[in-house]
Amino acid sequence: MLGDALYMIINFQLVYCSHLPSFHHSEVLQFGVIDIALIQEYIRLKRSLPYIANMRIAISGTHFTGKSTLVEALSEALPQYTIIDEPYHILQEEGYEFAEMPSIEDFELQLERSIESMDERAPNIIFDRCPADILGYLLSHTNVEAFDLAEWLPRIQTAIRKLDLLVFLPIEEPDRIVLPSSQDAAYRQRVDEKLKEIILENLFDFEVDVLEVTGSPKMRVERVLGHISY
Repeated sequence: MLGDALYMIINFQLVYCSHLPSFHHSEVLQFGVIDIALIQEYIRLKRSLPYIANMRIAISGTHFTGKSTLVEALSEALPQYTIIDEPYHILQEEGYEFAEMPSIEDFELQLERSIESMDERAPNIIFDRCPADILGYLLSHTNVEAFDLAEWLPRIQTAIRKLDLLVFLPIEEPDRIVLPSSQDAAYRQRVDEKLKEIILENLFDFEVDVLEVTGSPKMRVERVLGHISY
């Protein structure tokens, strides 16, 4: 199969094909003799593929906008990327119990974890949420006066600067997501509007490239891949 053969060549190219494209002799592997035509096909395909830059990407948006679906699709399209789950899920896995409606303290804990996650050293990362998301929830909270924005903002700005791209998923019209009856639609809308101020209108002067994506899951993936490749 061409796919299996190309996979074999990719894995062994550094050892057996170090002189490509001027390959002048056959090399014998445990799988048999390399086909010269197959190597030439590999070179052609490799040259035709877009270059994907090393990037640190965050996927942002209010709840039920398709963030996790996009993260999953991007992880399949970009297998070399590390996926960092959102702070809420990480803390839950560690045993933290959130209130049904998280308190200011609950969101501050998520914000702290999100800021810490920005220090991850890997060059290719996709973050499910970033500090800007948590800030949006905090500023939409009914007890927002208990949140000290002035204290947190410098750390949030520093953390956001460690990103190369912030992908924002808004609530679309008509809404693509069927919201469960247990969810507060008005609260979801408030968070969406606050995130548009923070991310799209750059309310807090975040120094990061922003890409708003809408449409079907396929269209969203294509927009992101098109933005990071050249």
